[in-house]
Amino acid sequence: MSDNSFEFEEPKSRKKAWIFKVSALIILIVELALGEWWSREPEQFNVLDEAIERMNVTHTDQMPIGYVYANTLAHIADVILFKPGGYLSNDVAPPGLLCDNIQSWEYGALVMLRDGTTALRNHFARDQSQSAEDPDLARAEPSFYYEPNSWALPSTESEYIKGIESLHGYMGRLQNPTATSKAAQFHSRADNLWQYTEVVIKRLGGLSTRLAASTDKFAGAAHGDPSNPIDINMPTIGKTPWLEIDNVFYEARGSCWALLHILKAIKHDFADILLDKRAMNTLDNMIQALENALSPTLSPVVLNGDGFGIFANYSLAMANYIARANAAALDLRDVMNRG
Repeated sequence: MSDNSFEFEEPKSRKKAWIFKVSALIILIVELALGEWWSREPEQFNVLDEAIERMNVTHTDQMPIGYVYANTLAHIADVILFKPGGYLSNDVAPPGLLCDNIQSWEYGALVMLRDGTTALRNHFARDQSQSAEDPDLARAEPSFYYEPNSWALPSTESEYIKGIESLHGYMGRLQNPTATSKAAQFHSRADNLWQYTEVVIKRLGGLSTRLAASTDKFAGAAHGDPSNPIDINMPTIGKTPWLEIDNVFYEARGSCWALLHILKAIKHDFADILLDKRAMNTLDNMIQALENALSPTLSPVVLNGDGFGIFANYSLAMANYIARANAAALDLRDVMNRG
């Protein structure tokens, strides 16, 4: 009797083990599929179409100056939060926890969003240094500076949503200046654009340097010349660790994506001053370089070949496009700084 029961129990245990293995395999496949889908970079959007849809008008001429810029910032934040998979930088479980490339992309876009919001609060929305700041922008800016990896209360998403809502409040007062006691302002002046361009130059320069440090040759060049007493005390930039190369690359992609849309908004809202200074072509050069930097990658991994080897070096190609955008930003700053 005991021998028969043993014969029946053994197939049941094997069946349970088989079901467990199949279930684990299915879960793994689903996790990998979700991770691949969530890791895709968001598509570019038309800043003018988004502003027209938000304001519910038929043409950009019906929108106040500054509306496209503010709406672009709000929509960038919206994309970061509500793209496929949502905001992943504060995920504590797979597959979001393992999607480090898109998390780096989120951080790069977030840095540019912060810079754009700071410029709006401190420069574009103020007519002079001692004028009162806009109340909605005073709430929006610190919201976007909240720590990017908080999953507890308050979560990062809830704080960034507050920033989006504050931007929408500013846009509403910009759209209806007589509806409230304090109308919103936006000043598209050369000095304001010059101050923001200074920040962009530093951001692009830093990204280009970090991308170029993906190879020994460029990392060594960043150290300076030891035989030169001036260079010997320069801060050194070591080679980017192998496991961090893709993170730096995707951070640069996120930065370029967000900055590209901000520049397109600036092209609209600062059109008069850009045409007056004959700087529209310079801004177009920046936009073109960033669009080239966002060309689709043909490899599932970030390739960093050496020099003229068999494989391309994605980091150096990205650094080249960002350096070109940075050179155009330097020209734009000089033009805006002239009387």
